[in-house]
Amino acid sequence: MPMSIRRLFFAAPILLAAAGAGAQGGRDASVAPPPAFTDPQRAARLRSAFPAIDRLMRDFAQRSNVPGIAYGIVIDGQLAHVGVSGVRDVSAQAPVDTATVFRIASMTKSFTAAAILQLRDAGQLSLDDPVERYIPELATLRSPTTDSPRITIRHLLSHSEGFPEDNPWGDQQLAATDDEMAQMMRAGIPFSTAPGTAYEYSNFGFAILGRIVARVSGMPYARYVRERVLVPLGMTVTTLEASSVPAARLAHGYRRQDGAWLEEGQLPDGAFGAMGGMLTSAADLGRWVGFMLDAWPPRDGEEGGVLGRASRREMQQVWRFNGAFAGKDSAGAVFLSAGGYGYGLGVRQTCRFRSSVSHTGGLPGFGSLMRWLPDHGVGIVAMGNLTYTGWGNVAEQALELLAGTGGLEPRQPQPAPVLVQMQHQVTRLVNRWDDALADSVAAMNLYRDESKVRRRAAIERVRLQAGDRCAPEGVFVAENALRGSWRLRCATGDLRIAITLAPTTPARVQYLDVRPIGRDESLAPPPACR
Repeated sequence: MPMSIRRLFFAAPILLAAAGAGAQGGRDASVAPPPAFTDPQRAARLRSAFPAIDRLMRDFAQRSNVPGIAYGIVIDGQLAHVGVSGVRDVSAQAPVDTATVFRIASMTKSFTAAAILQLRDAGQLSLDDPVERYIPELATLRSPTTDSPRITIRHLLSHSEGFPEDNPWGDQQLAATDDEMAQMMRAGIPFSTAPGTAYEYSNFGFAILGRIVARVSGMPYARYVRERVLVPLGMTVTTLEASSVPAARLAHGYRRQDGAWLEEGQLPDGAFGAMGGMLTSAADLGRWVGFMLDAWPPRDGEEGGVLGRASRREMQQVWRFNGAFAGKDSAGAVFLSAGGYGYGLGVRQTCRFRSSVSHTGGLPGFGSLMRWLPDHGVGIVAMGNLTYTGWGNVAEQALELLAGTGGLEPRQPQPAPVLVQMQHQVTRLVNRWDDALADSVAAMNLYRDESKVRRRAAIERVRLQAGDRCAPEGVFVAENALRGSWRLRCATGDLRIAITLAPTTPARVQYLDVRPIGRDESLAPPPACR
């Protein structure tokens, strides 16, 4: 079923009663409850895939020669499953356990983005502030063109400041001192594109964001993130300094060379730590993914003190498009993927998932991934101690295993009470036209777009063809709070009715479509990708 369409089982009498009660209590009839999962067995179904995921991950580690791995599945904000395999230290043959700490490299960027948004929400900076306001070393930076805008914090957050992609170089900068970084900036940074025109992944840009956090907050970046983000979330294991991790818990990093394991040194925390210096465990990383998933759906209620749900959702929106591509998966099926970068996070849309949020991390000795589906409430974390451990395909396969349980379904939009009221009224109108009722449901455009006389004639014609005794049957397809469709089963045929309400108070029908539909025909439109 396309991700833009959601289903709500038809329960008109109950919903109408609820709508009436809400209206009497003074509640806005246009306000819908938040989207919700409808399958009470959903979590149990998802859990049934865990044994198969364990086998998948172990096979991947063996096939890819990864010394040790740790991974987890997050469901509804909680780490529901953790798995480990292999060794954290090859020479000692010390096994990975659930407390083992791995370096997660560029996944650090989402923590840096959260710190920036905290400061923004506190009124201490604006995302559209020029970076040179906080980093004077960049005040003399020469722009690539005379019409280029000054680099802003928003440019840095979304990799659109125009600096060149710098992954190989950036990996080796973690130990740089503040003075060395300042000297780099004063010497000048070349541009690959003009600011604000294109996506180009920049570790240097996120290192600068870390420096902004320190300058604005008045404390070192690592301390700020620990005190204002990690500790309040219970992520007490997570750190930016490998030397602070107990030896019995630290994963050693390796690369494969000439058939043997070559250990990579643990880089110390330095001025570039904000772009990729973090180390964490599966449990702590699961907390972070759960925190991001908890931003969905938008709703009333307490938000906690770390970062508001709206700001977390802001991180998970595309702010710089980086392209679309089509290809074939391992089964030969064609797929389409499009998206870009949010704030410290990548965001993609596919034929299967309306939104998939993720980030990977790679450094000499380590490779990691976190990915979650906001609409589905499910996420995956994975870490390995092999240089650039490639988790992408195996994470996709794990999602397929979860989907195979039938439990990986998105939340269903709930109709606003006024939509249910209009559904009830339009059903009455289709069954038996009444001018007063027709006027009461119509927005001002409805009979201007097509006259009342013509609408009545068209509706009565298709209803007569379908026969009498028409009644709602099956599911009410709520596409969102103010748009939906439903089936009327009549004596000799079925009708599909679709309505969209206008942006007015009270909300009334601006779009109405009534047409015949086959008894076995789905109300949902065809798939978005075919």
